[in-house]
Amino acid sequence: MNAILSIKPQFIEEIVAGKKKFEYRKSVFKQPVEKVYVYASAPISKVIGEFQPVDVVTGAPGDVWKETKQFSGITKNLFDEYYKGRKTAYAFVIQNFVKYDCPVNLPEGMHAPQSYCYVESL
Repeated sequence: MNAILSIKPQFIEEIVAGKKKFEYRKSVFKQPVEKVYVYASAPISKVIGEFQPVDVVTGAPGDVWKETKQFSGITKNLFDEYYKGRKTAYAFVIQNFVKYDCPVNLPEGMHAPQSYCYVESL
């Protein structure tokens, strides 16, 4: 099983530049995932790359921030706002990100996931 993860374009730029090695989420995959396709939300609206999900950092938001802040690609204020009222934070570890030379459209009839969705392939 594979997954498509929606990420805002400004954060994708940080991933490509090597400044963002963690993608923060409020929930994680419930099924094993072999490959994560990265979908750049509007205005790009295309799959721009992929990575293998290696690990997920999980814990209280303050602990996750301490462990990931060096390569967070976001501000502490944005992190705190995102996890406000939450007891658990998740950070996907992004390693071996491959940016596609030509971004790919989603398959016909598929809508962009708000957070993520499972797919067999693109």
